[in-house]
Amino acid sequence: MNSSSVQTSNLYRLIVISIMGTISVLLMFLNFPLPFPFIPAYLRIDVSDIPALIAGIIFSPVAGVVVVAIKNILYVLITAISDPIGALANFFAGMFYVVPVSFMYMKYRSMKSVLIGLGIGTLLMTIGLTVLNYFLFIPAYSLFMGWEEMSESVKRTTVLVGILPFNLIKGIIVGIIFALIFTKLKNWIQKK
Repeated sequence: MNSSSVQTSNLYRLIVISIMGTISVLLMFLNFPLPFPFIPAYLRIDVSDIPALIAGIIFSPVAGVVVVAIKNILYVLITAISDPIGALANFFAGMFYVVPVSFMYMKYRSMKSVLIGLGIGTLLMTIGLTVLNYFLFIPAYSLFMGWEEMSESVKRTTVLVGILPFNLIKGIIVGIIFALIFTKLKNWIQKK
């Protein structure tokens, strides 16, 4: 491959990743709460990780993580830094979710590998965000918002009854939607 085709390939990759990051931040604003009273209303489902999943499958797990980063940086800029902790939590959620899917697809290149990756990603996101919320994000929110520090029992209940099931449900919903999209785009993705 000559240097001109390498530059064209890199430019193509950069353009696609940038477009996916932009689509992703727009999808982030199309969100909805879950209709369960035990899940806090501020936790809202969106499908903004789907463009990152596509980029991760087309290029690499790193490309998927870059799309997640672009999405969250743009979100913080658009919302005038109203929720940097939420953006950081969203970045980790996306990273935990996208990396296993794109890694499994890169290794085995099949629908089965995508489904296994979605399962692993859902579990990794659920467990990772449960731990990070308990030890990092909830205390950071308390400090950032000037709230009294939550008692251990309230924090534990918030994480186990609200955040854990939310991330599990989100992973399943996004996984189903992505699996349907992947079946339609599979041939196109394999050509890329």
